[in-house]
Amino acid sequence: MRAALLSCLILISFSSATAQQRRGRRPAPTGPQIATAQNQAVPQKSFEQLLSEANAAREADRVDEAIALYRQGVTLQPQWAEGWWYLGTLYYDQNNYAEAARAFRETAKLQPKTGASWAMLGICEFQLARYDDSLTHIRQGRQLGIGDNQELTRVMRYHEGVLSILKGEFELAQQTLGTLSYEGLKSEDLIIALGLAVLRLGMLPKQVDINYRDRDLIRRAGLAEHFAAQRNMSDAQREYDLFARDYAKVPNVQYAYGRFLLVSRDEEGALTAFKRELENWPKHVLARCQIANIMLQRKDIEGGLPFVEEAVKQAPRLPLAHYLLGRLLLEAGENQRAIQELEAAAQMVPNEAKVYFALARAYTRVHRKEDADRARETFTRLSKQATQGEGQGSGSALPDDNSTAEKPAQP
Repeated sequence: MRAALLSCLILISFSSATAQQRRGRRPAPTGPQIATAQNQAVPQKSFEQLLSEANAAREADRVDEAIALYRQGVTLQPQWAEGWWYLGTLYYDQNNYAEAARAFRETAKLQPKTGASWAMLGICEFQLARYDDSLTHIRQGRQLGIGDNQELTRVMRYHEGVLSILKGEFELAQQTLGTLSYEGLKSEDLIIALGLAVLRLGMLPKQVDINYRDRDLIRRAGLAEHFAAQRNMSDAQREYDLFARDYAKVPNVQYAYGRFLLVSRDEEGALTAFKRELENWPKHVLARCQIANIMLQRKDIEGGLPFVEEAVKQAPRLPLAHYLLGRLLLEAGENQRAIQELEAAAQMVPNEAKVYFALARAYTRVHRKEDADRARETFTRLSKQATQGEGQGSGSALPDDNSTAEKPAQP
């Protein structure tokens, strides 16, 4: 018999699944509460009989019979949230994701504050290639919370990480997936997903099969980052060193190496790696931004400005470039230009607290007290929100103001 709903991970196998988590051994965790017969609008005996027979069939692994009985139950009583939930789990175990998604959607409608229903809806939508809806519903489930169900939490985080890769949110994907490595999980799909995030390749792990041309490149990047996420820095250093040597000219390899060296507090090594990336690929905007940020922290304003000014020219819609240019201009005393760049960054990423901190400083310098006060209030509010959301997969598009290193994600 297949592992139960929450242990049936489609893309990643978790070794911690137990017999207790097999379908029918206990009610699906964190799912909807049982609706009592007294609350039903149909004759009590008819519904109670269906409820008893459906549960008995499910517990005996008579899947087709259980599905038929639960379908009768939700037809008689469409508000029966638990019936829709179990129907969804049974369809999911049969890989019938379209019907499972329909059932979980009904469960979520009936109990919109239950995060597990939204999460399972999103996971089913992932299998149906409805990626935008999937990401929306998985994040909704995470925000609502799914209790202490670690298996579903990990499945949800894995899918959110992969969806972030498809969306081009590579840093957020790396952070989200890295929490799984930190918790001791390891699978081939997780390694491949980390490699895709590190190399900024918008693909699904399943596309990187054994015959894929660049599989070794992606896998080695993922393994190095897996060790880094585990805080196994000696193995991570070894793998990243070899990876950067063997694929020295491949796009994003030196950039990924530089980011790792920043985490390792090797600023000089990181600077060298970012410059190598630019030698290989002169239009690598993010490498320019990383160099500019290092220069900003060193107070080498003249050294950083050319890199970030070129970055803004090459990628005028990149908020990071405008933010860094604004910061460097502020340090250079060009306050009006700094305000223009920081305001541009704020329009692109209105929820980034550090932009408003910089804006408050800039407004203060030109004696715009009301604007400075508003910027400080916004900074305080967003900082508080970020603290409350820490560890829930939220990420920042901008570097840490207090360090050139990108701090490791906290699980």
